[in-house]
Amino acid sequence: MLEQLKELIKRYVEVEDEAIVPQARFSEDLGFNSYDFMCMLGDIEDDMDIEIEEDKASTSKTVAELLEYLEGQQ
Repeated sequence: MLEQLKELIKRYVEVEDEAIVPQARFSEDLGFNSYDFMCMLGDIEDDMDIEIEEDKASTSKTVAELLEYLEGQQ
């Protein structure tokens, strides 16, 4: 799932694969703004065919936190 999430992240920000590590913070380390993050959540729903509760997922500050949330939704 990490590889799939990496590809989605790279749709929204220009970063190298090496920068997308579990401890990477979306806004501070990867350069996301809140709009891009919410749009990415919509793409995750479509691409991974899961239902995301945006109010819960939007509290994810790091890649690891979002992965943990997503894995719990499958």
